[in-house]
Amino acid sequence: MCNRYTSPQEGDIERFWHIGARNQPRPMWLPTMAPLRPGPYIKAGGVLEVGQWGMIPPSSTSRTPMTKGSATRKPVRMSTNNARIETIDTAWTFRFPWRDGQRCLIPAWSYVEPYWGIGGKNIWWRFARADGKPWALAGLWSEWTDPETGEVVPNFTMITQNCDDHPLLKLMHKPDPKAEPGRPDKRAVVPLEERDWDAWLHGKVDQARSLIRVPELELFEHGPEEPGKQVALNLATGEGVTLEPEPGLF
Repeated sequence: MCNRYTSPQEGDIERFWHIGARNQPRPMWLPTMAPLRPGPYIKAGGVLEVGQWGMIPPSSTSRTPMTKGSATRKPVRMSTNNARIETIDTAWTFRFPWRDGQRCLIPAWSYVEPYWGIGGKNIWWRFARADGKPWALAGLWSEWTDPETGEVVPNFTMITQNCDDHPLLKLMHKPDPKAEPGRPDKRAVVPLEERDWDAWLHGKVDQARSLIRVPELELFEHGPEEPGKQVALNLATGEGVTLEPEPGLF
């Protein structure tokens, strides 16, 4: 899963996706994206939209995704900024946008995932592209109408996939306690290469599903988000290694 990423600004998106002339003025967004913040995504036809990161269920009475309450149970906030590809066509929040082909590309300079392999403490691990370009991450978009004001609120979610067999990505996150033994169900986002953008945005559902795959290891430039963290990953053993700091000159 992903709960934080760095978004390009409008000029960078226009340059990399060649879409500036087709768009109208839109709200601004912060570079650091977190759930429920507004951020950019690209829809079919090269339309750049800004919406809430966290899809709003169609029956929701609030733009903050909430479960339905009852006489004995209060509503609680739902986590809808990620959508599992395995259940995307049955989950109430995501199935209609998926069925209707409301897919999008989510621009990101980098994203972070938690690494817990040294001393049981989280080290945020940053993933960027080795070629210096922004990621185009697979997403879904929707629109929700506020029942009180009539305001139309664009919103989107980021699709995730299993990465248990990937030599790098499987090292992130803690295992799901509900997962089967030997299958921790580690999750990862879905990067899409430029050759696949058109099929993702305009193709049929089966075409889109065929593009869900873990990225090649060579695509990544990765390391601790904090430069001062002297840590490296041994992909052969799956273990983190604490590096000795370089001796000073004086």
